[in-house]
Amino acid sequence: MGAMSNVDRALSALREMIFSGQLAPGSDHLETELAAHLGMSRTPVREAALMLQAQGLVDVRPRRGIRVRPVSAQDMRDIYDILTELESLAAARAADAGYSTSDLATLDKSIADMDAALEADDLRAWAQADDRFHRELVRLGGNARLAMIVAVMRDQVRRARATTLFMRPKPSKSNTDHHTVYQAIAAQDAARAHDIHHAHRRAACKMLVDLLEKHQFHGL
Repeated sequence: MGAMSNVDRALSALREMIFSGQLAPGSDHLETELAAHLGMSRTPVREAALMLQAQGLVDVRPRRGIRVRPVSAQDMRDIYDILTELESLAAARAADAGYSTSDLATLDKSIADMDAALEADDLRAWAQADDRFHRELVRLGGNARLAMIVAVMRDQVRRARATTLFMRPKPSKSNTDHHTVYQAIAAQDAARAHDIHHAHRRAACKMLVDLLEKHQFHGL
């Protein structure tokens, strides 16, 4: 069990470092350095790196260490194509489920947090609340397999967003979209919940891809 928990710890720490941008896209790292930084042996770090490779976040290269994969515009297009369809399906299912206002309290709170973060001009807090909104939306959709697929996709988006967060225009329209999706779910209007969320994700994709292309964060 001890070895397994070390692998879990290494995986969790490395993922956080990748998504926060501490391990920057395109950067190289030796397993020994990462192990020393995390205060553990190389074995769990290597195991964790192989898992991250399977998730498309790093390349593990014999004798050359671990390379954090760049965020490419084409990757984002592909990921958003899937994410948009699945999250919009979850929004429609959530509307069909007949939730009460109290069932939707977490979704409502995440929107309030986004509004407050925008008011305070705190983009990091906004991004965290936005993540919570999307996670809760998918949970309310009630399909565990869909949630699993979306979780992998959303991690990739989170990393691209960390790269572009401070370049984007203020996300006021995004907050308005979330309010409208919430209202459609509360009103049990599945078609409207689906369509509003679909348009919201398409716009987010375009904005992110345009930024990645403009600043040339291309996969190598």
